[in-house]
Amino acid sequence: MTSDNSIITIRRVRDPFGYLGNMSPHPVSYHGAGGEFATAEALFQALRFPRDSQTREEIRMARSPMAAKMHAKQSIALMCVVPRSVQDLENMRFVLALKVVRHAEIKNGLLSTCDRRIVEDCSARQTESGLYWGAALRDREWFGQNMLGVLWMELRARLQTTQDVTSMQEQLCLKDV
Repeated sequence: MTSDNSIITIRRVRDPFGYLGNMSPHPVSYHGAGGEFATAEALFQALRFPRDSQTREEIRMARSPMAAKMHAKQSIALMCVVPRSVQDLENMRFVLALKVVRHAEIKNGLLSTCDRRIVEDCSARQTESGLYWGAALRDREWFGQNMLGVLWMELRARLQTTQDVTSMQEQLCLKDV
């Protein structure tokens, strides 16, 4: 793709920065959504559904992050949070913070990126959603909103000013619908 070392790309879980992807095998807990989720993706998808819905539990129990995502897509009519809405963005911000608070290696890895730009590379899936959460490389330029990368960079900036995840954890709150 690009040899620009000033950019961190999130592509696949097994890649060097794959731990920043929502599909990485880093469990997160949120009792407002049913407890332990195997991945950030599963929790993020579950938060799109009403608080005590069966759909949330089915997503939580999904065998893989992709299965959780597909279950959410199949249940789109039951969603109470519109994909790519302000609430959806807040949900993602919350989920990423939970991931950092729970996993020291994620926090340390994120801090090790210093001030490099973080991009979720969606070059292989240039859909509306892909170009919202990520960006695609075209003619050596990145196009897309890259909201996942933006949220990671915001979180990194917060951590750079206060590396105390305990205080960060106390500030975590979500308007769960």
